Amino acid sequence: MSDAPEHLERADQLERLTAGADHVISKGELEAKLAKGRPLRVKLGIDPTASDIHLGFAVVLRKLRAFQDLGHTAVLILGDFTAQVGDPSGRSALRPRLTKDEVEAHAVTYVKQVTKVLSTDGLEIRRNSEWLASMGMEDVLRLASCATVAQMLERDDFQKRYRTGAPIAVMELLYPLLQGWDSVMVEADVELGGSDQLFNNLMGRTLQTSEGQDPQVVMTMPLLVGTDGTKKMSKSYGNYVGIDEPPSEQFGKLMRIPDDLMPQYFALTTGWNHDQVAALARQLTEGAIGANEAKRLLARTVVELYHGPGSGESAESEFDRVFRAHEAPTEVPAFSLAAESLVDGRIRLARLLALAGLATTNADGRRKIAQGGVKIAGERVEDPDIELEPAALDGKVVQVGRRSWARVEVEKGSGTPPV
Repeated sequence: MSDAPEHLERADQLERLTAGADHVISKGELEAKLAKGRPLRVKLGIDPTASDIHLGFAVVLRKLRAFQDLGHTAVLILGDFTAQVGDPSGRSALRPRLTKDEVEAHAVTYVKQVTKVLSTDGLEIRRNSEWLASMGMEDVLRLASCATVAQMLERDDFQKRYRTGAPIAVMELLYPLLQGWDSVMVEADVELGGSDQLFNNLMGRTLQTSEGQDPQVVMTMPLLVGTDGTKKMSKSYGNYVGIDEPPSEQFGKLMRIPDDLMPQYFALTTGWNHDQVAALARQLTEGAIGANEAKRLLARTVVELYHGPGSGESAESEFDRVFRAHEAPTEVPAFSLAAESLVDGRIRLARLLALAGLATTNADGRRKIAQGGVKIAGERVEDPDIELEPAALDGKVVQVGRRSWARVEVEKGSGTPPV
C-alpha cells in the first residue's frame, strides 16, 4: 500500500475524532499517535457521585464510542476512590463526601448504563481504588511535589473561591493530581472529558511526562446546558435527562427545553453530523420548521438512541395522550394505602397526597387542592380539608397538576379503622 492512501485514512480519522471538540491538545500529537498504527488507549474518568448518567455526560461517552468504532480501546475509569474526595471542577463549595457504599451502588448502575453508548468490545473498565487506595504518605508527598499551589490557584473555580473568601480544602487541591495519576497507571494515549475538565486532564500530561511516559492527548467536549436553559446539565441541579429514564420521561423533559437550545441539543445529543445539524438550524431560522415540530423531532431521535426503533413515536403518542387529550398516562405508578394511615376510617386528601409523593407535606397538599390542581378520577377536588373513605379511593387515579399521578390501591383491611 502506498503512503498516500494511508495518510488520507489517518486524516479522515483525525477529522472524525476531533469533530465537535472544544480543545484538542494537540492535533499534531494525535496524528502522530494514529500514525503508529496501533490501537490507542483512550481514557475517560467518571466519578460515581449519582445514580444516573445523563445526556450531558453522554456527549463525552459518544466521543469515546467514536474512538471504539475506529478500533481503539476505551479505558473507562470508575473513580470509586476519587468520588470520595470530590471533583472541585466548577464548584463554588466543597462537595459533600460520599461513603464507600454510596459510591459502590452508583458504580454498579454506571457500568450498566454506559453500555447503552459504549461497545463492550474494546472496553476496559478499571477502578482507581486499585492504585490510589494503597498509596502511603510517601507516595502522596511525592505526587504533591509535582505541582505548585500557584498552578492550582490558576483554576477559575479556585480563583473565584479564593477572591470571595470561600474555603478551599487541601483535599480538593489533591484531586487533579489523583486524576492525573490515573493516566499514568493506565498509560493513556488520549484523555477525554468535558470542557470543565481541561485543568485536570492537563495534569495527566504533566505527571506522565514526569514518569517518562509519552504525554496523553487531551480532548474536551462542550458542556450541555440543562433543561432549565441556564446551568450545565447536572443531577444536582435537577435539570437533567437520564439516559436510562423511561421513554415518556425523556420525551417530556426534552419538550420543555428552551427553543434557543435546540441547535446545541441536536449537535450534542442526537449523533447527527455537522451538516445535518446545520441544515436543521437553517430550517429553524428560515421558519421552514416550527420550534415545536423541531423539538418533537429532537425528542423522538434521542429516545430512539437509548430505547430502540419505534420508542420515539410511542413516547410521542403518550405525550399527546397526556398533554393534548389530558388523559392519564398508560402506566400510572401505584400507591398502596395502608390501614395505619386512616383516622376513624378516613384519610384527609392532603395527607394522601403527601404519602403518595404528590406533595412534599400535608400543607403543600392542602395548597395544591386549594389552587384547583388536584383531581380524582378526572374530577377536580376543591375542598382542602376533605376526608375520604378508602372505598372512594380504591382503584382511582389521583392527579396533581399536569405531570403527577398515582393510582390508589387500598390494602386489604383498610376499609375499617385501625384498632
